[in-house]
Amino acid sequence: MSDTEELRVSKITQGTVIDHITGGQALNVLAILGIDGSRGEEVSVGMNVPSDRLGRKDIVKVEGRELSQNEVDVLSLIAPAATINIVRDYDVIEKHRVERPEQVIGVLECPNRNCITTKDEPVDSHFDVLDEGVRCAYCDTIIRENIADHIQVE
Repeated sequence: MSDTEELRVSKITQGTVIDHITGGQALNVLAILGIDGSRGEEVSVGMNVPSDRLGRKDIVKVEGRELSQNEVDVLSLIAPAATINIVRDYDVIEKHRVERPEQVIGVLECPNRNCITTKDEPVDSHFDVLDEGVRCAYCDTIIRENIADHIQVE
């Protein structure tokens, strides 16, 4: 590291580092992961930090937790350029880019109030992932913007 560079967020012992998050989406990432500070999670967040690849990016470090594939799939909807780094004993032992799944089930709320998934029916939401957004498999409603606003947080 040169004199002009500095480590803005400390290393974690073990857990997950989510890097190259679209700038301004870190708080949505925390919501997806159900992190609100009430359970004492050790989390570091960097927002709108410089990035050679993205211009500006967010970064989230979560101590003591590895993400499920379902969580990674949902993250890919709002942070398609993100990388997931698994850290053990301060070393990155696994690193991969998120891949957008073909579909997500039970993680988004359909904005169409007439959709069967918004009624009192035992039906999980089912969205097909498109290049330009997501489409409800039941009513064909397409969400192109603000996908994070439709994420069902447990």
